[in-house]
Amino acid sequence: MIAAVSTSPGSPQDQNRNPDPTLGSLMAERRRLLNLGYRMLGSVQDAEDVVQETYARWYALSEDAQRAIDVPMAWLTRVASRICLDQLGSARARRERYTGEWLPEPVRHGAGWASTGGGAGADDPADRITLDESVSMGMLVLLDSMTPAERVAFVLHDVFGLPFTEIAETVGRTPAACRRLASSARRRLAQRPPGSATAAEHGRVVSAFREACETGDLDALVALLDPAVESRSDGGGKVRAALRPVVGRDKVARLFLGLMRREPEVELVEEDVNGLPGVAVRIGGTTFAVLAVGVGGGLITDVWLVVNPDKLRAWNGYGDGYGGETP
Repeated sequence: MIAAVSTSPGSPQDQNRNPDPTLGSLMAERRRLLNLGYRMLGSVQDAEDVVQETYARWYALSEDAQRAIDVPMAWLTRVASRICLDQLGSARARRERYTGEWLPEPVRHGAGWASTGGGAGADDPADRITLDESVSMGMLVLLDSMTPAERVAFVLHDVFGLPFTEIAETVGRTPAACRRLASSARRRLAQRPPGSATAAEHGRVVSAFREACETGDLDALVALLDPAVESRSDGGGKVRAALRPVVGRDKVARLFLGLMRREPEVELVEEDVNGLPGVAVRIGGTTFAVLAVGVGGGLITDVWLVVNPDKLRAWNGYGDGYGGETP
């Protein structure tokens, strides 16, 4: 069961309490919209673009039109969701041109971002992603396998707690149809759950994985991997990466030990990746890869390796809420 994302004061229960369409009240809902966009699209930059476009559409309205909207946050949520739905519809065509595997952009614990550079604005809590099971790498990968309408209905209802009557206005279908979309999404998740391990067990497996890679212990590494483990790498055509999934514990183990041998200066650092223990791969303090895993039955069932430098900007101090500037 996915816990609804905390969005106070912009949750559905609070929307009627703050209908004042002033700049301050609207911008206070920025975090909710950023969280929504990231879960919909799996991309920090795309989520930021959605939020900017949503606010641009609000301020393009006349003052009379703004005053006629009883619940501005509901309006903003609906518009942002429609923009996401449009982007999801065109994403499949873009993915066909993408080099190799496409993976969601990884975020670190407490990560935020800002489109206008560093400084105080970049460290605003309103620019931070709320991390829970709905934003784990495994969940985002599964969400990406859904149809756009399924994903929007599921995220809005199961994660953000919106009623199907409101979701129907967003996706242009009846409430009953939206209920079926969310149900279909849940069936997809049930067919391949994104991970059943507790956070503590997940952390122990990640630590053992890191140690086996660092020591070059093939047997120990193989013992940590599910026989049908799949490793997917996202280089985006920018850097070298496997273009297709690597399947099987022997192949995956040899893949990672081979990477370690080729880069003797590499440092594996355990980091929070999308709310769960993962690994940042660094050389000279620069992160050039982020690794997330799925764990089930005490074994690693999936490995997601992001090496596309465009998706690692926040891991190297660019607009990440840690004082770096966005070039």
